[in-house]
Amino acid sequence: MDFPIERVEAEHVARRDFAKFLCLVSGGMAVGSGWVAVQDRLFPPHRIQGDVFVCRKSDVPAGGTRGFTVPGSRTPFILIHLNDGSWRAYGQKCTHLSCAVYYSPDKDRIECPCHNGYFDASTGNVLQGPPPRPLPRLDVVLKGEDVFVREPKDA
Repeated sequence: MDFPIERVEAEHVARRDFAKFLCLVSGGMAVGSGWVAVQDRLFPPHRIQGDVFVCRKSDVPAGGTRGFTVPGSRTPFILIHLNDGSWRAYGQKCTHLSCAVYYSPDKDRIECPCHNGYFDASTGNVLQGPPPRPLPRLDVVLKGEDVFVREPKDA
């Protein structure tokens, strides 16, 4: 015999070893959740100061979109020129699992391809699927031919 340990004994996991593994995994998850909570308190989301230029009106045709970020933030946003001519700006991450969302002009809604979540393009509210809350939005301000965004007044 090459090895003095029997195969059945080597594959057997004792209750104590299994309990240690569960405690280690649970502890890791608790530490991770704690870190997220601490990060939320110590590093609040970036607030937009004043009006931020995004593009010219002519850069985005009706039914079109433009992705952008606000200086000082890494959060991706999407500017939408709706078919009716109005403008909207939302966070580009789904509120379910942060998948990138896109505007579907033929259906006039914002779609998340990961789990078939749909948002109303006019309000950002959830229409269908697993997203738990509306998309974060920015107010769009038009000044002549320029398109700007700012923090919503109700924020």
